[in-house]
Amino acid sequence: MAIPQRIFLQPSSAATGLVTRLCLLLLCAAYLQGGIDKALDFRSAVAEMEHFGLRPAPLLALLTIAGELGASAMVIGGWWRWAGAAWLALFTLAANGIANRYWELAGPARRMAENGFYEHLGLAGAFLLVAWLDLRARQAA
Repeated sequence: MAIPQRIFLQPSSAATGLVTRLCLLLLCAAYLQGGIDKALDFRSAVAEMEHFGLRPAPLLALLTIAGELGASAMVIGGWWRWAGAAWLALFTLAANGIANRYWELAGPARRMAENGFYEHLGLAGAFLLVAWLDLRARQAA
């Protein structure tokens, strides 16, 4: 049974549009929170980049803030939604490989990082689904 893309990406009623935007807001919540926190405490954002060995840390922190907030706005607002969702998926996969290297850990720390790793894979998959459905809806229109 095919799922009509318009339900997700081209709301047919005000109520459906509200539910769609709420779901997209929830999907982007971690990126909005992360981008705002990093912007309000830029020194900590730079320290986070340095912790993971990323250089130049200030530039990467700035790009991370812009990407998290900008791509989230694209997804929620619907402007080039597919591009914002694809960017967040790729960002999530890259950050996941840097921050959740569970295979290098042991004990409870390994289990926590492993859970986080697979949760982030699911999040990336959700963003890829949003991107794919948006592209299909645009092609159908």
